[in-house]
Amino acid sequence: MASRRLRHLPGVTGAARTDLPVMKPYRVSTDGPDPMLTVRWLASLPPWTPVVLLALALIWPTITLAQTQMTVVEAWSTLFKWVPFIVGSGFVFTVLISVLAMLIGTVLGAVLGLAQISPNKLTRAFAWSVTQLFRNSPWLVLLFVVLLALPSNFEVLGFEISVPAWLKAVFGLSLPIMANISEIVRGAIQSVPTAQWEASESLAFSRGQTLWRIILPQCFKRMIPPWMNWYAILTMATPLCSILGVEETITLTQQALEAENNRPDLLVPFYGFALIMFFVYCYPIARWTVALERRYAVKL
Repeated sequence: MASRRLRHLPGVTGAARTDLPVMKPYRVSTDGPDPMLTVRWLASLPPWTPVVLLALALIWPTITLAQTQMTVVEAWSTLFKWVPFIVGSGFVFTVLISVLAMLIGTVLGAVLGLAQISPNKLTRAFAWSVTQLFRNSPWLVLLFVVLLALPSNFEVLGFEISVPAWLKAVFGLSLPIMANISEIVRGAIQSVPTAQWEASESLAFSRGQTLWRIILPQCFKRMIPPWMNWYAILTMATPLCSILGVEETITLTQQALEAENNRPDLLVPFYGFALIMFFVYCYPIARWTVALERRYAVKL
């Protein structure tokens, strides 16, 4: 008799008898968009995707052969002539910009993330405000603000120091990275069960000892996948620096096209080659990020 009553619960297995709900349906809610969405999408692409992109880039001159006077051999010989210039002087410099911006953003973001969990209310409020400001600002706008706000030359102890445009771009790109790393650090620390803090307090550990010896060592593995995710996003955002005149991959690609009289039949081969370079560089990072996320996932 009791089991029959349990199988028929008003509001759960059948219609409610009153206007007062007995039990609300379970819903899975999220705090916002998935920060790993970009890398998961990139990693979900099959391994043969670069081969398909390369094949399309190889087929394109043949398709447009009837519309232009340039042959396939001429198109690719022109591209190969500029490959050392685009890769050696452009893409390598792009990777350098992304590494420096990620390094600066990681250091500043770690400090800002620790400030968000500070016992001092003013420190927490300031760190939260800075994080939200740069996290929700367009990257291109930040680059223009940094370009216009920072001087190109300044004097220190009588010595004149020049600030190149690429260094301003590094600092501009590090600001949104700083804000997102701050959120990663804060979220990783707060994901550690509070029992860890209580146990440390019972053992007479100070807050600093608890943080550096117990909490943070548990957070490093949790922070690695989202950190790599933001590095991949940063690398794909570095072409924004070309608007500021920084001589990176896209800028040098455009210079190579101008040297070839801006022939329209060379647009897709040149920019397609730049696309393949970014994809070949970021795709392994995305695959590795997803693998680490699965490896370090908390098993419940």
